[in-house]
Amino acid sequence: MADLFGAAANADGYDAANIEVLEGLEPVRHRPGMYIGGTDERALHHLAAEILDNSMDEAVAGHANRIDIHLEGRDRLTIRDNGRGMPVGEHPKFPGKSAVEVILTTLHAGGKFSGKAYATSGGLHGVGASVVNALSSELHVEIARDKKLFSQSFSRGMPQGQLA
Repeated sequence: MADLFGAAANADGYDAANIEVLEGLEPVRHRPGMYIGGTDERALHHLAAEILDNSMDEAVAGHANRIDIHLEGRDRLTIRDNGRGMPVGEHPKFPGKSAVEVILTTLHAGGKFSGKAYATSGGLHGVGASVVNALSSELHVEIARDKKLFSQSFSRGMPQGQLA
């Protein structure tokens, strides 16, 4: 076995300050292929499939019976369903942020981990919507819940105001 402490490579210029920590949705924007399998046309289709999977989960669970998909040009897609809608209340773990904002800006945030909200589900289980948001130049979400309409806009994963 070679002497590990003998002729080691010079460590000059490589110290703790060289270690980067990507937070929030930065890892997705920095390495999208890790989350959607690449950056080609197929990967872009994967983004649409992630949101569609959420609508389909609502339908399979018996909470929706209609899903509308509308493609506008080559770069704008609208997916709408008549399901329950994302929870709009303040998230208990993130005071001041709605559950909608947490879902769309935090990796591994969703209602599909415990199996309580959905018996079966597709998609990336807690990263799909946030990955789509991170990789979209703009994302607008509208939620009809409790006979009220809520909306929020995002740009490259960043909220452009509060849920209103």
